[in-house]
Amino acid sequence: MARNFFGTDGIRGRTNEGVMTAATAMRVGQAAGTHFLRGDHRHRVVIGKDTRLSGYMMESALVAGFTSVGMDVIMTGPLPTPAIALLTREMRADLGVMISASHNPFEDNGIKLFGPDGYKLSDKAEAAIERLLEQEPLLVEPERIGRARRIEDARGRYIHAVKQSVASDVRFDGLKVVVDCANGAAYQVAPSAIWELGADIIPMGVEPNGTNINDGVGSTALDAIKARVIDEGADIGIALDGDADRLIVIDEKGKTVDGDQIMALIASRLKALGDLTGDGVVATVMSNLGLERYLEGIGLGLERTKVGDRYVLERMKEGGFNVGGEQSGHMILLDHGTTGDGTIAALRILASLVRSGKPASELLHVFDPVPQLLKNVRYSGGKPLENTTVRQVIAEAEQELAGKGRLVIRPSGTEPVIRVMAEGDDAAQVETVVDRICAAVESAA
Repeated sequence: MARNFFGTDGIRGRTNEGVMTAATAMRVGQAAGTHFLRGDHRHRVVIGKDTRLSGYMMESALVAGFTSVGMDVIMTGPLPTPAIALLTREMRADLGVMISASHNPFEDNGIKLFGPDGYKLSDKAEAAIERLLEQEPLLVEPERIGRARRIEDARGRYIHAVKQSVASDVRFDGLKVVVDCANGAAYQVAPSAIWELGADIIPMGVEPNGTNINDGVGSTALDAIKARVIDEGADIGIALDGDADRLIVIDEKGKTVDGDQIMALIASRLKALGDLTGDGVVATVMSNLGLERYLEGIGLGLERTKVGDRYVLERMKEGGFNVGGEQSGHMILLDHGTTGDGTIAALRILASLVRSGKPASELLHVFDPVPQLLKNVRYSGGKPLENTTVRQVIAEAEQELAGKGRLVIRPSGTEPVIRVMAEGDDAAQVETVVDRICAAVESAA
């Protein structure tokens, strides 16, 4: 069955266009609500959002959809995606919904769904909801229409939960930390959690106005936080994305620390403590070859999945792993949550910084990455990767890199771009290969 609504990470698009309209959101509420109406108890859904202007519209439409099929709705207001996963499970809800387009600009929005266990929905569940979206909704009798209420203590519940990921004897006293919340969902909770553990906080991206989410701040726009870390003489910088499920770190010298280095640090620490499960780490095809070589060197494996934290999570659950993530900063620590959580990952790193007594630049440089280059080619339609010339150029590049590197080419699941990535020990060769493929894709597109 073709997927007309769901992509790599839920449903996403430009608001008031395509799949991201109020009308569609209401239908999603009706379809998802119907799918999770099981048993004779009062059914409940938790809905959170980030700080986008369109969040009000999408929230109202989803509330209408869910209540029309008999579900009660609990609204939390702006909260990180992992907070909604947590509250869904904690409040015994049948379903959780996060309204966010993550790192995308404010014009976009999205709908992420969580099951009652706090995990993102499987492909099978999404396919079932897609089928219901094509049918007329099963509206309930007037007396069975759901109720909606907004809760005020959701932020406090989440802050308390994430602090439990740090041992009770660890405090962050003496650490100066720049915390960039991307004017997004974590603008209140992330600085508060880190401050409550004793750190001196320098907040950034904590003044959302509906249109400035991810605008020059956050994990996808690092120039501002790099400059701030240097100017303030901070020990470390923490950069979250719009819905705070991913993290990028800046060391005290203003250098970027990506998800691969973070995974290497956390995995090696847990291995030393005897707390790492699965004998390795789960990451995607985009993770650096240097991470794989480092893990092999300390007796651990690296299992790769398709791009998307949901696929990482599925493999983690299947194989009994407790550490996984993406180079882009999604960190999944199953001992502490059911989805990627940038704030929890940040607290774990700060705890390691305190315990080690080392500067961030030393602690977080775990391995030397292999030269890697990623470029995006935007296209307006068609299937450029099926073009004969493009396929020939890709085949030649794979042969050229055989035994010396890797090539990963894929369409994005969240926007109309082709992602072209190559890595290898020869940086010049990597750049040449990527440019050649990008030129072929641009020509075909």
